[in-house]
Amino acid sequence: MQFIGRMLAAYLNRSDPKNQSVETTSLVSVLPALKRGDVLLVEGNSKISQGIKYLTQSTWSHAGLYIGETLLPGSQGLPEPALVEADVRDGVRLIPVSHYANFHTRICRPVGLKDADIDRVVAYAMQSIGHQYDLKNIVDLARYLLPTPPVPQRWRRRMIALGSGDPTQAICSSLIAKAFQHVRYPILPDIEQIDRQDPNCVRCRKEILHIRHYSLFTPRDFDVSPYFQIIKPRLAMGFDPYGVTWSTGMLE
Repeated sequence: MQFIGRMLAAYLNRSDPKNQSVETTSLVSVLPALKRGDVLLVEGNSKISQGIKYLTQSTWSHAGLYIGETLLPGSQGLPEPALVEADVRDGVRLIPVSHYANFHTRICRPVGLKDADIDRVVAYAMQSIGHQYDLKNIVDLARYLLPTPPVPQRWRRRMIALGSGDPTQAICSSLIAKAFQHVRYPILPDIEQIDRQDPNCVRCRKEILHIRHYSLFTPRDFDVSPYFQIIKPRLAMGFDPYGVTWSTGMLE
């Protein structure tokens, strides 16, 4: 299974020249906007990225956790802004943010967490560095990509959640989901509403959040989560619509 998974990973991880994402915000703008603990979503251009985007019906195929500046493995220079991510070939690793300089990205930020809990999220993710990518997930995913069949939407999340379940293996979104669940921060929990049993408030109800299994999370969940703020780097830098220089050919 591991051998088959590695072969499929090598094939599916190849860039597809027909599927090039458009960089909507330059790295120069993204870096100042990032804060430790942010989740960086990426629109990938590999074959496996296409499959993940199809199954999740989303732009986003990959996610990394921003840990701030650190010395990268093999680096002889200064610390660099870095992500922890689960890569198909290399497993869980540290990588510079600049690796995704030419990709379409989105910053998703947890709200209200104390610095100590952000440190715990980062530390939990970094403990997984060196773990393998869950190659059984690749085998399961490939069954639905070669060729891509029409799949009912209600089945897609379950397909992307397939895998070995081995705690020493991970996919990108499950790695980050586990890190936030470690400090009990919600992403997309199951919500149960129950009556408050208050005679003075007949219609009052309270919500109880139930943690979903980490393997059920996909990159898009951080985008649609009501508990993560979407950061627009250009707006964060200060955007003046009256300072935009338009081509004269665009004016009527």
